[in-house]
Amino acid sequence: MSEQSDLFSAPAPAAPAAVASKVEALRAQLNRWAHEYYVQDAPSVPDAEYDRVFQQLQALEGAYPGLVTPDSPTQRVIGAVMEGLASVRHAVPMLSIQTETDTEASGAEGFDARVRRELGLSEADPAVEYVAEPKFDGLAMSLRYEGGRLVQAATRGDGEVGEDVTHNIRTIRQIPLVLPAGVPPVLEVRGEVYMRRADFERLNERQREKGDKTFVNPRNAAAGAVRQLDSAITAQRPLSFFAYGLGEVTAADQGGPDFGTHYALLQQLKTWGFPVAPQVSIAQGASELVAFHQRLGAERDRLPYDIDGVVYKVNRLDLQRQLGFKTREPRWAVAHKYPAQEMLTRCEAIDVQVGRTGKLTPVARLAPVFVGGVTVTNATLHNLFEIRKKGVRVGDQVIVRRAGDVIPEVVGCVPAAADAAGRALPRSPYVANFRMPRACPVCGSSVVREAGEMNHRCTGGLFCPAQRKQAVLHFAQRRALDIEGLGEKLVDQLVDSGRITALPDLYRLTLADLAGLDRMGEKSAQNLLDALQQSRRTTLARFLYGLGIRHVGEATAKDLARHFGSLDALMDAGLQELLQVADVGPIVAESIHRFFAQPHNREVVQALRAAGLSWEEGAPTEAAAQPLAGKTVVLTGTLPTLSRDAAKELLEAAGAKVSGSVSKKTDYVVAGAEAGSKLAKAQELGVPVLDEAGMQALLRGEG
Repeated sequence: MSEQSDLFSAPAPAAPAAVASKVEALRAQLNRWAHEYYVQDAPSVPDAEYDRVFQQLQALEGAYPGLVTPDSPTQRVIGAVMEGLASVRHAVPMLSIQTETDTEASGAEGFDARVRRELGLSEADPAVEYVAEPKFDGLAMSLRYEGGRLVQAATRGDGEVGEDVTHNIRTIRQIPLVLPAGVPPVLEVRGEVYMRRADFERLNERQREKGDKTFVNPRNAAAGAVRQLDSAITAQRPLSFFAYGLGEVTAADQGGPDFGTHYALLQQLKTWGFPVAPQVSIAQGASELVAFHQRLGAERDRLPYDIDGVVYKVNRLDLQRQLGFKTREPRWAVAHKYPAQEMLTRCEAIDVQVGRTGKLTPVARLAPVFVGGVTVTNATLHNLFEIRKKGVRVGDQVIVRRAGDVIPEVVGCVPAAADAAGRALPRSPYVANFRMPRACPVCGSSVVREAGEMNHRCTGGLFCPAQRKQAVLHFAQRRALDIEGLGEKLVDQLVDSGRITALPDLYRLTLADLAGLDRMGEKSAQNLLDALQQSRRTTLARFLYGLGIRHVGEATAKDLARHFGSLDALMDAGLQELLQVADVGPIVAESIHRFFAQPHNREVVQALRAAGLSWEEGAPTEAAAQPLAGKTVVLTGTLPTLSRDAAKELLEAAGAKVSGSVSKKTDYVVAGAEAGSKLAKAQELGVPVLDEAGMQALLRGEG
């Protein structure tokens, strides 16, 4: 027997006991993580950590083939049927695709080399033609149509048996329930159910407002929605779908399709009414696979949905059949990953940042970790309630997510210690829960959280350096002091250079102060000084609105000015007096009272008065004298002689509340030329519609 034959017939090396034990531990860990991911829809580790351990197990099994078992995670697709959902046996197994974790060009080049080798191609042979597609981060789905009608939708499950989720899939509008004439008698369409990023953010924002659990990522939100027992819950979550392949299909000689390429199959799916990713491309050879991977990688952060890589498939179906399958995956396809957007690291501290609007945001200080293409050392924890829900404490292992230019966030916590069954061991009693500070870490003002709100806020709005730029911009806007020429870039320069440390500093600016700034010539500087001079004469309502008191908008500022008549009367008003103002409830009253109770804010107000700001003051206006007191009016379209702002001022002066939307509570709609949906809504609800002349009559008390 030849030496080569002896090599092939030699028994596999026996595995040391320590290696066998390690393999069993890795399998148990992967199975536990897979159960969390596929069954519970609550992963405790990021994908990158799962991939790392999976590759470790693959390497050990490769070195010691005798340790390979049929139930190893490397030998089968992992998953299970969720209790409460009927099982579905797939006519054609839904196998997974091999993952290429080499995120560089060599990952694509290696796949092409393997394909060419399996096909017996030499360097002289033409390039292999591929189809390149995005790899969606969602839930694999099989849609079965019989006679052109959707009869069943099933998850992948373990690849052989999945879950029947037809009742939920019917709620996804992108998925057709009936197909056009000419489709095969039996057609199984394979694809991905996913959630768009914007929809995911809106969903989590709603969850936060209700005080409910937020979702880790769009994939888990989509998976949880698909596998609900109650389709009404699924219908409330905005899901989407992309098709990318076929399962069981009636044979060509029995009325089924006869495709020559995978690309032709995808085009036919579009013809039948299924959404197919617009980025799908044909690629000739390794160089074009590399180009596709790089091009889509550059666009990845701008896509409206998450992808974690791209998929390459040999285009010709006869070559796919020739290449065949390995134990758990086809040889003719590979998923080429991008750098991980979720990684594990350690939370070393929790600090608090104060935003431009006074919101206090807890921030995790992290052991540096490379995620999403950059090294991350800080990640947002959103608010105190998010920290409590996620159970994050200093010293914990945490999952950090970064997608594109989005601020990195801590999306979960992994207990630092666990027993043999994976159960978390008790934490050290010496690591305390995080608490929000009672005083602003920037200015020392009181920190409050209003009833029903999730966020804590600094009350030193006019004094707090962290809020300085926002305070100046709000003060200068057209509906407040109307300081023309004082835009965001100029405010940045003025604050950053120290020329403005508080609002009164605006009125101390000189020509020399302004002329030295970028893009600020002498004429522009003089124009700004003129605008500042004009703004010194204003109205009490505009001044109040410009102060940026939380919950005090234009309408409330006008109500306050009318009710109290003078600034001093308002600043000295108690809660009960504030509650007498129209449309001022307990939350708004508390916000106003708290604002003027801060000595810093009163000092700024007095300094503004000293800088020459003035307005007419008088006796409080009697609400009864206002012809539209308590009425709600909506403006739409273009009026003949009045601008929208002028009409709004007249209505509000008459006591009306001017709203932006029509409802059953609307008293009048004033419609001008080119009025749109608001007019139609008013007519539908039977709300009285007036023209400009009718509005003027109403203002005179003639209506």
